[in-house]
Amino acid sequence: MEDQFDIIIVGGGIVGLATAYQFAKTYPNKTIALIEKEDHLGGHQTGHNSGVLHSGLYYKPGSKKAILCLEGKEEMVAFAKEHNIPHDICGKIIVATEAKELANLEKIYANGVANATPGIEKIDAKRIKEIEPFCEGIAGIWVPSSGIINYRAVSDKLGELILQQNPKNKIFLSEECKKITQQESISTITTNKKTLQAKIVVACAGLHCDRIATKDNLKINMKIVPFRGDYYELSDKGKNKVRNLIYPVPDPDFPFLGVHFTRMIDGSIECGPNAVFSFKREGYSRTAFSLRDAFESLTYKGLWILFSRHWKQGIEEYKRAFSKRLFLKSLQKLVPSLELNDIQPARAGVRAQALDNKGDMIIDFRIEFNKNHVHVLNAPSPAATASLSIGRYIVAEIQKKKLIE
Repeated sequence: MEDQFDIIIVGGGIVGLATAYQFAKTYPNKTIALIEKEDHLGGHQTGHNSGVLHSGLYYKPGSKKAILCLEGKEEMVAFAKEHNIPHDICGKIIVATEAKELANLEKIYANGVANATPGIEKIDAKRIKEIEPFCEGIAGIWVPSSGIINYRAVSDKLGELILQQNPKNKIFLSEECKKITQQESISTITTNKKTLQAKIVVACAGLHCDRIATKDNLKINMKIVPFRGDYYELSDKGKNKVRNLIYPVPDPDFPFLGVHFTRMIDGSIECGPNAVFSFKREGYSRTAFSLRDAFESLTYKGLWILFSRHWKQGIEEYKRAFSKRLFLKSLQKLVPSLELNDIQPARAGVRAQALDNKGDMIIDFRIEFNKNHVHVLNAPSPAATASLSIGRYIVAEIQKKKLIE
């Protein structure tokens, strides 16, 4: 006998949970099932990110990222206040350390103005020192609306609220989606433990979203390529050298933000991440390897085109991944007084980067329909910040298509 629901969400990361939560709030009488292959919520990208509340500064004006990040950050802060989730709108600085970075800093500032990023201002070397006394820079941007939060705590609270909204709502842990079948108005999800049915399915599968889409016979012209990011943590000796959030000016030719400093909600200071190709989608160690994951990535034409464009940066990132001294050198660009014993190896995260077959990274959030199914196919940073607005967007799109009454 199949378990019957109105809506099934595949994936228990923060985007899946936020989507289920928005459904539960909008349709309290509809039944919702969320399935997650791990034995806990938020176990991958959600639980391994830097915990930053992003301000919407970097993203192309008018893009989903820009709109949903700005809306989602305000909604996330309101949610945190309502449910007593620790957070801090501490602000961040983006710092230029060389004259050649000034033109790109100016572009970022103009982008922030176009995105109506609250309170941003250009700052000089003196103001940089006032905000972060150990940071050295020639110019910068002050972003007072950025902050920090614990996204795993948010995820746990979302899970509680989904179950509270309707006693028939269910969260199934340790259940992996093995098969999706769509027949007229009813869809069937087969997991490793049971069969569930619903009218609407929303797949928020993060590192495995392309595989779930393929199971659903959706033509997507992209593949998820995993990039690992290693973090260091400042020692007790080094902690006093960073107050809040310090970012470099990102390299416009390399699609990652560069190593930065983040004060976590528990008071620790993380440094990183770098960005190196991972041979495993859930590979959190430098030597993690999956034959299936590596084969799928390394036989994908788009990845080799990407490698050919960025091979110099890629080699530097790999060297830094295996050298504490090189990692320190990158950090010293922003905080020159840091010493080797100020940093200690910490955790790692893996970013699900969508890549098309021309070697272009898909930058904006990508959400596609397949009849009564919705697939979140690209939701990298700032997806955690934007998660509540992404969930609301998905509910609104389903309403527009009249898939729900």
